[in-house]
Amino acid sequence: MLAVKKPSEILWEEVREIFNAIINHPFIRELSSGSLDEEVFKYYVIQDALYLDEYSRVLATLAGKAPKEEWVKVFAEDSIAILEFEKTLHNYYFRVWGITSEDLRKTPLTPTNAGYVNHLWRTVLLSEFPVGVASVTPCYWIYFEVGRYLEELGSPHELYSKWISLYSSKEYAKYVERVLEILDDVLSPANTDLWSRSLRAFKLSSIYEYMFWDSAYRKERFIFNYNT
Repeated sequence: MLAVKKPSEILWEEVREIFNAIINHPFIRELSSGSLDEEVFKYYVIQDALYLDEYSRVLATLAGKAPKEEWVKVFAEDSIAILEFEKTLHNYYFRVWGITSEDLRKTPLTPTNAGYVNHLWRTVLLSEFPVGVASVTPCYWIYFEVGRYLEELGSPHELYSKWISLYSSKEYAKYVERVLEILDDVLSPANTDLWSRSLRAFKLSSIYEYMFWDSAYRKERFIFNYNT
């Protein structure tokens, strides 16, 4: 008898092409080889820090829509814990590079970063809880899978090796496992309308994950500066 696939497994199959494109992107390949331009990595880390500030608020909002107390707790905890967990590494980098909080405040989001954040906010605010969960999951999951992939390859560059260690860690895996359990609880392909919208949200977030690394590699910017 064939085992029934979990919703998360079906979703991952839908984005496998995107994931393969991510791990074959020059950013990821060069991060592993140690040849990635450190200015590109710095550009990425700064944008990632700005993204996480918004992502933390998105998770807190999603917690407020959760129908079960245990799910409220997961996303409320993650809105703080993931921010602190990842910012520990960011702050290390910022000390190395001499980047201040004022420097971050003055840095505008890239078009891709702004688009990703707007997609998450729109989905979490306007859609049902399961669709919101589907939209935030790729950020958890793809980073973990990229971390695991790179863990086997390693990196001779100390700054890049630290990044790999964080996202391939058992501690980070626990966050991913919890959100995947929720995803499998709230989604079913049998509910075709909800499934279709959740799949779309999941795939679009996964595409944005690819675009995020690509935009950093290209040092993408708005043509005009909108920050004040």
